[in-house]
Amino acid sequence: MKEPVLVILAAGMGSRYGGLKQIDPVDEQGNKIIDFSIYDALRAGFKKAVFIIKKENEALFRECIGDAVSRHMEVEYVFQDLNDVPEGFVIPEERTKPWGTAHAVYSCREVLDQPFAVINADDYYGVEAFQVLYDFLTTHEDGEKYCYAMVGYRLGNTLTDHGSVSRGCCVTDDEGYLTSITERTKIIKTPEGAAYSEDGGETYLPISVETPVSMNMWGFTPGIIKELGIALDDFFANKVAENPLKAECFLPIEVDTLLKEGKATVQVLSSKDKWFGVTYKEDKPGVEASIRSLKEAKVYPERLWD
Repeated sequence: MKEPVLVILAAGMGSRYGGLKQIDPVDEQGNKIIDFSIYDALRAGFKKAVFIIKKENEALFRECIGDAVSRHMEVEYVFQDLNDVPEGFVIPEERTKPWGTAHAVYSCREVLDQPFAVINADDYYGVEAFQVLYDFLTTHEDGEKYCYAMVGYRLGNTLTDHGSVSRGCCVTDDEGYLTSITERTKIIKTPEGAAYSEDGGETYLPISVETPVSMNMWGFTPGIIKELGIALDDFFANKVAENPLKAECFLPIEVDTLLKEGKATVQVLSSKDKWFGVTYKEDKPGVEASIRSLKEAKVYPERLWD
């Protein structure tokens, strides 16, 4: 079995945050959230990281993150390109938004032939999450179906006071396997708990804060790449025509499709660690306080890369 690698989604525009949040420091030493994730991945056993970024951000990303990380693990860069579309399709005029997380992972098709984990660059997942995912990837292989994993989090622990969030809402069976996942792109915190909208915020429906959700922390075998290529052909043929400027191909939706087609199993792994992240600039003080607490508890050294 080949050693698993860590794939990091870092090409998002950060529009709701107001900037390139992947390189925004969250402690006095200049560390970013992604530094803590890579540190956790390294001690879990990962030896290589693949950063998915925009080509125009490469120099800045190397300077702020990649060069320091490359002293501790192998680093490779993949560029998510708006022009990387299936043959025969044309980029809609005025389209600037990336094509989504499924397209981002598919951008790695030339460099991935081993099991791999996928994470967001701007989410904190916790020490245990990386360990359970690494352990899964080094002990499971495809059988009659693709053998995948996902680290699940409680919805109530992933909401912000400062606006709406997108979450993959999950249903699991009695054995802890994912049976379905629905991408909710507008979930808010309410006095009663949480609610989601399917009409752009005109109306909201309640949702339990106990709902397990995906924070895009996945474990895949390389066969997912072929399936994402098939999914993207359909996406560009149908969804882009309906919404040319904003349509996105979401990784959770494509995993759900494979579940419904009986092609894959997804084991939902649990972690006692609490997720946190920076969807909006107003989230940053809470993240900084959480990092301070983790350092005081000796979960991390004061300076990660010394």
